[in-house]
Amino acid sequence: MEHMHMHGSHDKLLVFFSYLIAVAASYTVLELAGILGISKGRRRVMWLVFGAVIMGMGVWSMHFVGMLALKLPVPVAYNLMVVLLSMTVAVIASLVALIVISHFRRGTVPLLVSGLLLALGIFGMHYIGMSAMQIGISYRLDYVVLSFVVALAASVVALGLSSQLLINRTAVGPGKKLISGLVMGVAIVGMHYTGMLAASFEPESRSWLNTGVVLDQKWLAYVIAGGTLFTLGLSVTGVYISSRFSRKDTELLISEKWYRSLYENNQDAIISIDLNLRIIGSNPAATTISGISSKEFKEQSLDSILGIIAAEDQELIREMFIRSLAGEQVSYETAIMHRNGQKLDISINIAPVMVDGLVAGIYVIARDITEEKQAKEQTRYLAFHDELTGLPNRRMFSQLLSQTIEAHHETREPFAVLVMNFDRFKLINDTLGHLHGDLFLQEMSNRIIDSVVNGQMALARLEGDEFALLCRFSREKMNVTDIVEQMIAAIKQPVHLKERDLYVTVSIGISFYPGHGQNPEELLKNAGTAMYEVKKNGRNDYQFFSDDLNGLIMEQLELESDLRKGLARGEFTVHYQPQIRAADNERIIGVEALVRWNHPVKGLLGPGLFIPAAEVTGRIVELGNFVLREACRQMRQWHDAGGPRIPVAVNLSSQQFLQYNLLEDIRDILRETGLAPEYLELEITESMMMDASRASAILNDLVKSGIRISLDDFGTGYSSLGYLKLYPIHKVKIDRSFISGITGSSHDRAIVATILTMAEHLGMQVIAEGIEMKEQLDILVESGCRDIQGYYYSKPLAAEELEREYLRPAEPVSKII
Repeated sequence: MEHMHMHGSHDKLLVFFSYLIAVAASYTVLELAGILGISKGRRRVMWLVFGAVIMGMGVWSMHFVGMLALKLPVPVAYNLMVVLLSMTVAVIASLVALIVISHFRRGTVPLLVSGLLLALGIFGMHYIGMSAMQIGISYRLDYVVLSFVVALAASVVALGLSSQLLINRTAVGPGKKLISGLVMGVAIVGMHYTGMLAASFEPESRSWLNTGVVLDQKWLAYVIAGGTLFTLGLSVTGVYISSRFSRKDTELLISEKWYRSLYENNQDAIISIDLNLRIIGSNPAATTISGISSKEFKEQSLDSILGIIAAEDQELIREMFIRSLAGEQVSYETAIMHRNGQKLDISINIAPVMVDGLVAGIYVIARDITEEKQAKEQTRYLAFHDELTGLPNRRMFSQLLSQTIEAHHETREPFAVLVMNFDRFKLINDTLGHLHGDLFLQEMSNRIIDSVVNGQMALARLEGDEFALLCRFSREKMNVTDIVEQMIAAIKQPVHLKERDLYVTVSIGISFYPGHGQNPEELLKNAGTAMYEVKKNGRNDYQFFSDDLNGLIMEQLELESDLRKGLARGEFTVHYQPQIRAADNERIIGVEALVRWNHPVKGLLGPGLFIPAAEVTGRIVELGNFVLREACRQMRQWHDAGGPRIPVAVNLSSQQFLQYNLLEDIRDILRETGLAPEYLELEITESMMMDASRASAILNDLVKSGIRISLDDFGTGYSSLGYLKLYPIHKVKIDRSFISGITGSSHDRAIVATILTMAEHLGMQVIAEGIEMKEQLDILVESGCRDIQGYYYSKPLAAEELEREYLRPAEPVSKII
């Protein structure tokens, strides 16, 4: 018998209520997802269960109200057990979906899996609920499939939004959640009513369960819808209140984590102490500084901290703890003993912990300042000591002088101040380099300390190679004389540097308190004045200060000032001393250029009066270049005028010789004046060649340019024979110190004869300077020396005089009477 199929109609108001239920359930689920995102532990489990119940009940309520909205021609009974079963399926499906999405927050696959699980739950809940109706039902397969697709889409959308809130609560705001709830409500309602379209009812047929309760569909549906909406409203309100509390808890948790991170990772040691002066906590830095573990610190008394603090500070630190418990913040620097035995300097800050205006405990914050303190000590040490020698510097020496003056003020007991300077140190420093210059100063300071310094003396390095010695005990000059002579004896011993022995002398000036000064500045200045007088008079000596020296120093300062002006005004001129071939009709073979100063007040000055000032003021290079240019210009002029083709000899200062652009400057002068290089002879001294490699390079460059090299003052330096072997030298000049004694000293005659023989074998020319008497000339000629320079023939002459007396063609030279 063919059954009659019937289709019902729907109550539109109940349909609308079912949609509101779906929207409310969706919105509630989105709120729950946000709470799940910030919940941990047991609270997270609670919200998972609560969320599943709300979500499942919401979906089930919507389904149940939608079923009650159906109007059929016959009354329908429902099996309550099946109804409860469908509700349980909805809750379980929601729980499984929330668990899956909460553990797999990112990715398409986890979202599809959880959506499929939820869709299957909703699908099952719907058709199990339909089976609770005690009426025959048949379904169209295509609508059934469509209802599942709609359920799957709704589930994926719902859980996708939920996953965003699980990851980041700020990703979906209230507006977005409301819109999402409306969309999800449409999807859930669409799934239900699509499923209802698939159903056809048979009034004659009955369900497999024929027991049930006949319900007044209309009013019961309103009651269920109203109660459901009320329940969901309470859920939303509860979720909102809970989220506020949860947010506060989260903020407190985050704040606590920030504090804990600051506490644990702080580089300063932090120890927490309660009101009973017992340790309740410490951070890892406290273990690092003390060597005591946090476990050992825990619950220990204050004495466990005081025990590692320097004994002399323990009582003071204890008082500081008491003051801090009274609400005062205190700090102090002390030392502790690390468990490994190392002593550490630390800075302690003790701060009260205030809660509601009352002291709840104290924090001890300690910082290791060992390296910082050592750096300060090192800075302070360097501020008062010379870094190179370790001696007191000028600042500390001035303080020592002030203290000594104060100690001697009442008794007026004298003491001495010595200022010393090593002769020719600048030459050593320039030729051998600053490294060897530093080694030299270290060696000299050690010699002085070893030879004279004791508890009553203080040696200091003022600057460069200038040292000072304070002699507190001296009552008479004789005591100081003994000290000075011991120092001079120690310093004059050879210094071995760069594979050679160097001989150095010292100039020393001495002043006395109270006669030569009442303060450190006066005593140092007057001792320095006496020292510079020694240098002026030949060096390698000592001198006591006298009032007469002040006038001499003022004259020297005035001369230095005039020197600068004289160079600018063109007050310098060049004189020429002839060099004579004595054994060849006494003809002129060359000239030596010698500078003179036409001082506007003091008249014509020789080089001995102003060359030292030029070296001190740094004008020696400028002056030397002037002489070189003028000599080359004059010699080229004589050549052009038909004079004899002879060279001009020009002295090079050590500062000129060490100029990096020496060769370039000389070539420029030769090009400018037009003098051929072979007519320029440069006179150098042995002291310029202490740095063999550097000197050799300079001399070879000069010789390659065609310039001739003459070694001046031969025999007075450090290793003359070595120089003759190493360097391209054309001529040697026998020093006047050997010539002056040649008539009365067999030793001087032997030295001269040796120099002549050696030069002959080496293929070098020899010239003797400083010949003033015929007896000296005769001995030299007899010994084989042909080239002579000295006052016996002529003093240095102005260019016009030399031209008139010596440069007339083919006229023999007559000696000057």
